Amino acid sequence: MRRVYLDNNATTPVLPEVLESMRPYFGERFGNASSIHHHGQETRAAVEQARESVAALLRCRPSEIVFTSGGTEADNLAIAGLISAGNHVITSAIEHHAVLQACKHFGESGCEVTFLPVDGRGLVDPDDVRRALRPNTKLISIMMANNETGVVQPVEEIGKIAREAEVYFHTDAVQAVGKVTIDVERISCDALSISGHKMHASQGVGALYVRKGTELRPLFYGGRHERSRRAGTENVPGIVGLGKAAELAMEGFSRGDDQTISALRDQLQQGILAQVGDAAVNGEGAPRVTNTTNLYFDHIDGEAMVIALDLKGLAVSTGAACSSGAIEPSHVLIAMGLRPDRARASIRFSLGKQNTEEDVDIALTLVPQTLARLRELSPVRKTALRT
Repeated sequence: MRRVYLDNNATTPVLPEVLESMRPYFGERFGNASSIHHHGQETRAAVEQARESVAALLRCRPSEIVFTSGGTEADNLAIAGLISAGNHVITSAIEHHAVLQACKHFGESGCEVTFLPVDGRGLVDPDDVRRALRPNTKLISIMMANNETGVVQPVEEIGKIAREAEVYFHTDAVQAVGKVTIDVERISCDALSISGHKMHASQGVGALYVRKGTELRPLFYGGRHERSRRAGTENVPGIVGLGKAAELAMEGFSRGDDQTISALRDQLQQGILAQVGDAAVNGEGAPRVTNTTNLYFDHIDGEAMVIALDLKGLAVSTGAACSSGAIEPSHVLIAMGLRPDRARASIRFSLGKQNTEEDVDIALTLVPQTLARLRELSPVRKTALRT
């Protein structure tokens, strides 16, 4: 059985070029990047080269890149490092849990937090951001691209509002990096989070862009690593891999890889909707990253469909991997106004650089077949047909 992986928003396979770049730093190039002898300076040079590559991808200075253990740490470092008790924070109802839970924590620890709504397409209204500003507002944190729907937020407009109000602006770009071009100056953000394993690097590494001159309190206390912004010995193999993935992402934009993936996504989405009824796109009409579509299929249970497809060799998801097994339906889809039953009947398809047209063809065979079988067995469907 050929297995097809269409859950790249959960994690991506490490590209062969990335793995090869990492391999020496598990063995012969093992030095601690803080050591002053040859072994340490060899790995320090590799870390700084990776920092330059990540900075080039985000169009910022290398000194503005802080390496972290991933997107969750980067989000938490941005939020915890920029606010204090008594400050007001503005975020949205559809953020990743790394942002939502951090904001809720600080909301219980002396900060004020405003959770902005989204419209039926999943978009934050910049005017809502402007209206939510208060004299004590210190930080706005709005994601660039949603992990479940792929909807891209109007971060440039929000960044201008933050700049005019002299408020910090952080954006979680974990699901945007490598899929859309990013320019931190155009966005006018003060902090931006990325994660390696969402862009074909390894799990366990990420980065936070921090604008020069921004005072950031560390989460960890220890050595003076990362210019005293993130204590702890650097994950050299992971950082080297992240740098290589950043280089490959830039090469991909030059080749038009994003347009190729977008065409495959559209082929998949349109092909499914042409074959099945009682289905539609969540976030339709909004700008989306090129690799993601989220569809609802009435009269089924989403988790049952994920399991049934997996048994046939197709990997998809009902939403965020970190929420797998949750009893409640997706907070993102509920915030967009979907009924709970429709939110539970939604499936996310997300492509990666490794996916091919043959993968899409297989999915276009398996999804309608599986959906038809599940609907035959669905008591909800049977009741609807009798009435």
